[in-house]
Amino acid sequence: MNKSILSYLILGLLIAGCAAPEDKTLAPDDIEGKKKFLLQKKKEYKELRSEIDKLSKELNRLDPPKEKAAVQVITQNLKGQEFKRYVDVQARVTAEDIVNVSSDVGGRLISVTAKEGDYVRKGQLVAVTDMESMDNQISELKTSLNLASTVYERQERLWKQDIGSELQYLEAKANKERLEKSLQTMQSQSSKKNLYAPISGIVDMKFLSQGETAGPGMPVLQILNTGSLKIVADLQESLLGSVKKGNMVEVSIPSMDLNFKKPIAMIGRTIDPANRTFKIEVNTSSLKGKLKPNLLANVRLNDLTQSDVVMIPIDAIQEDVGGNKFVFVTKRDGDKLRAEKRLIEIGESNGESVVVLIGLDVGDTLVTQGGLTLSDNDLITI
Repeated sequence: MNKSILSYLILGLLIAGCAAPEDKTLAPDDIEGKKKFLLQKKKEYKELRSEIDKLSKELNRLDPPKEKAAVQVITQNLKGQEFKRYVDVQARVTAEDIVNVSSDVGGRLISVTAKEGDYVRKGQLVAVTDMESMDNQISELKTSLNLASTVYERQERLWKQDIGSELQYLEAKANKERLEKSLQTMQSQSSKKNLYAPISGIVDMKFLSQGETAGPGMPVLQILNTGSLKIVADLQESLLGSVKKGNMVEVSIPSMDLNFKKPIAMIGRTIDPANRTFKIEVNTSSLKGKLKPNLLANVRLNDLTQSDVVMIPIDAIQEDVGGNKFVFVTKRDGDKLRAEKRLIEIGESNGESVVVLIGLDVGDTLVTQGGLTLSDNDLITI
């Protein structure tokens, strides 16, 4: 029996089965008769369908359909890997020390020796305040103190000789001591006419120039210690449990194409209630003057690490109409290689790869490219 004979037999069975209902004389008019007639026809159809299936299988055995050509794919052998997820946040460069040089007593500036951009050392004279009026007051106090000291010495001699009243002696003593304290106070204030740099660093801003008047506490200069800088970033509250002091982070300065790694030196102890963030700081040098305060930076930190997990590229994952995620793996069929569809459940992702929780095992061979045109059980070549 060949394929053509079997085809004619199937066609004949179909014609015979379809022709039977045309014999209207066999269809009764009453309801019960019609029901029995319907059951009989269903039985005949079932028998006909069975015969057709048998003949179809025989045809496929004698003349099997041509299989689709093998699809070329790229594969990857799966093994246990370490998964790391990273978070990128914007940061800024700040100076470790920012100090204002100000006058404690105020007065007209008779000289400002430092200008913006100058490097000054700790203790270096940077400005002088005019204290002429105070110096005159000190001279007057010294004169008054000399007179008061003379009066006191005489009253003391007389008192020891039981001459004069005790009140005169005590008044002379009190007057002398009062003038001594006033002189000390004036001399202490006069010594503050010279303004010295409290730290070593760069003069970042100059607020007042020579000839201008500085009020008490008013800043004259601002000094930055650029030798010791820090990278400051604000992290979301959800990362608090993932970040620890000493963790290494990747720092990049986009405007200068600089990249380096540093440990976290400080983690803030409070949460900002306005934006629910906490602060981290990374200490760094100025990198030979390259880094400047207020530069924008990016900080990349590892917030999740999982060991010995199955990871696959995100691009290898497909989704069916039911929303189920699946991939294709390879399977052996004798000397042939076929694609096998696998439903999977995924976990964490780092943007490029994803952790597979269910559906894949270490040792499976994953189809990473060429899977978009595949169907389950298709022939493939690697």
